[in-house]
Amino acid sequence: MKAARIRELLDRHGLRLHRERGQNFLLGEAPAERLAALAGVEAGDTVLEVGTGLGTLTRALAARAARVVTIEIDSGLVRALESESLLPENVELLHADARDLDLGAMAAKIEGRVRLVANLPYSAATPLLRRCLDWGPVFEDWSVMVQREVGNRLLAEPGSRDYGSLSVLHQLCVDVELATQLGGERFFPRAKVRSSFLRITPQRTPRVRPEVLPVVERIARAAFNQRRKMIGNSLSALAPDADALAAWFAAAGVSSKERPQALLPERWLALAQHVPLDC
Repeated sequence: MKAARIRELLDRHGLRLHRERGQNFLLGEAPAERLAALAGVEAGDTVLEVGTGLGTLTRALAARAARVVTIEIDSGLVRALESESLLPENVELLHADARDLDLGAMAAKIEGRVRLVANLPYSAATPLLRRCLDWGPVFEDWSVMVQREVGNRLLAEPGSRDYGSLSVLHQLCVDVELATQLGGERFFPRAKVRSSFLRITPQRTPRVRPEVLPVVERIARAAFNQRRKMIGNSLSALAPDADALAAWFAAAGVSSKERPQALLPERWLALAQHVPLDC
């Protein structure tokens, strides 16, 4: 869909764009078709899409998949999509906030392969990405468009400035691939930042048990909130006393003098598996 057509549709339906909702619409059918291909969508797939917009990517997904269930939060866009018949017959449009939905439960009820494709505004990216780690096995994979800053955090290696708790959690649970990047000129209105399109695949042999992941998250966040401190100091409040703290680190085989950004994901997992019982 070209910029002139988008303006025409918005004007006709009296719609104003909300930047906080990440309403920068993808321009052109060819880029949408390429993204659908990079997401690995194949015949027979069901796709759950978050962020319909004006349906440019939705149509490309529908051309490859058996069925698309697409979720749009903006009531004005939903009205425009329906009144203009912008979506193919194999697309089901839901008016909802994806953050209020259990997409994992939805996917579990669908027979066959299910993929998630999402265009995530900055405010919604981290919460939804975190929930995807819990839903993981019910999806074949999930492909997400995020601001480059968020993508850098998911891809960050230990020791880098972008390495943080989100990096740790993802590296323990999934494989993250940078499929492509798009400049601001690829969107209407022109985006102020570059975007990363990531394809994320659950690890078939998980390294972390579901009940341990929240513990990893808690201690990693506590430490990265004070990333200049040694982790022994950052996590001291989680242990009843200094002896218990020392025993915890000894059992995990981790030095309490490490900085959080230097600690490999496996070491965070070791700490989580030996966390004091009264933490």
